[in-house]
Amino acid sequence: MPSPFPGMDPFVEGQRWRDFHTSYITVIREMLTPNVRPRYVVEVEEYVYLAREGEEPDRLFTPDVAIVEASTRPAAAPQGRTAVATPAIYTLPMPTRYRQAFLTIRGRQWQNVVTVIELLSPWNKTPGEGRTTYLVKRSNILYSQANLVEIDLLRGGLRLPTREPLAPADFHTFVNRNGRLPQVEVYSCTLRDPLPTIPIPLAGDDPDVPLDLQVAFTTTYDRAGYDYSLDYARPPEPPLEPAAAEWVQTVVKR
Repeated sequence: MPSPFPGMDPFVEGQRWRDFHTSYITVIREMLTPNVRPRYVVEVEEYVYLAREGEEPDRLFTPDVAIVEASTRPAAAPQGRTAVATPAIYTLPMPTRYRQAFLTIRGRQWQNVVTVIELLSPWNKTPGEGRTTYLVKRSNILYSQANLVEIDLLRGGLRLPTREPLAPADFHTFVNRNGRLPQVEVYSCTLRDPLPTIPIPLAGDDPDVPLDLQVAFTTTYDRAGYDYSLDYARPPEPPLEPAAAEWVQTVVKR
């Protein structure tokens, strides 16, 4: 059964985002590959990041818990030897390792990166180490020879920085073309709209490849079975404005 919403389903963000992120990236790859071959290849890549304690644990992931465990049995001293001091045993607050997938379009012959496609995560949009790390990575791509496409299907968190205020909308996609910076194309829509079809730039004079973000979402939703795994009785996270919340309830109850 398809999502009851015309575009992005607001219940995915708070309940199934990590699963959706990986699945959506994979579907986009499947959609792009037939349209860029044989000159280009589309690859799923990933980077590893560490989520430390104190980094918005209620919005990101389950935090580590520091447990203090003291030894209750002192070790017996060996006969005729100096007793070794008995340690107290503690648990370190270890950072949790996560992997985030993204796409690269590479020239098949030289394997040069032509375009990077990122689906933003809460980690990219939450103030702190995670957002800082992503913005550094973003700057490195923007100053390279590659194009950068950033898909933001999250209502929560900070938006990507632009000099002019973004249009009032729930979702934004940024198409950064090499050679046209600092100008960036932004495609925006609200919860009530279907997700747009965006251009994916390639190298040189090669024409853009269209990518229908709504078809990618619908395919991901159907394959994952979100129609029965999402709990539509729970309010969406982050909370909606009253008018939007009322509209969402009417859609769910149809």
